[in-house]
Amino acid sequence: MNSRAAQGYGMVVVSYLLIGLSGTLVTWATAPASTLLVLRFAVAALVLAAVFARKRRLSGLLARDLWPRLLLMGALDAAALLLYFVAIRETSVAIATFFLFIQPVWIALLAPRLLRSATERVVFVAVGLALAGLVVILVPALSGKAVQLSALGLLAGFGCGLSYAGFALLVKGLTRRVESVTLVLVECTLDMLFLLPLALWQTLGSGYRLTGRDLLVALVLGLVCSALAYTLWMEGTRRVRVQHSAVLGFLTPVAAPIYALILLGQTITAWTVAGGTLILAAGILVVLRGQEDLESEPPV
Repeated sequence: MNSRAAQGYGMVVVSYLLIGLSGTLVTWATAPASTLLVLRFAVAALVLAAVFARKRRLSGLLARDLWPRLLLMGALDAAALLLYFVAIRETSVAIATFFLFIQPVWIALLAPRLLRSATERVVFVAVGLALAGLVVILVPALSGKAVQLSALGLLAGFGCGLSYAGFALLVKGLTRRVESVTLVLVECTLDMLFLLPLALWQTLGSGYRLTGRDLLVALVLGLVCSALAYTLWMEGTRRVRVQHSAVLGFLTPVAAPIYALILLGQTITAWTVAGGTLILAAGILVVLRGQEDLESEPPV
């Protein structure tokens, strides 16, 4: 494995581990989810703009032909977030999470057409292992009495996974022309603007008042789980195949219970250990046996 690919895999892995902290942090706050998201992205955008917003880094945004793709990138990311929350409300966290993490399947199927990058057989094997691991982790929740199904919830779940896959494929193409930090700045700004109307409606309409804990959680989410994690993910995705990056995304549901154990004292079940082992095996398989030919992935 060349050093560029090794660095890329390392960045992607760290980014997903940081993103896995999000769920535990959100449980500490009481603000509406859309409000936390807007605050999170506002913090990330402000920090990135203050540190990196120089002409050289932003020069890639001057190309007008990029903006339709950038706007679509933001819309797909915001849509994935919203549909995920709708799926949670109409079904359950377990079912919504399963649909969200089906996105590697969509990426494996769509990448050959949109990126002209053949999906290796090892990717399908790794996706199968990872999906099996995810199902094992979610077995207790899926078998509980709280599970409910609705047409709207299932449609939202299907849409959130497909939207996130489209977002990842667009990002892979855009990283060839725009710096990673710049893409994250645009993503966070657009997400904030797209989600702002809903956040205002949910917050002002309910008369909710933000607490100090809400603001602290939003600050950590913005700095660690967005500005830092998203930048690492963008830069890592630039260096490795998007199909491989998608498989490694299964590390997020593995990391979440570990953070819950450390920060909230929640126990880790045997289901989590067994499922996490399958997911780790899938990640190792795709890193060690996947192809490294980065140039075979031209822009979308």
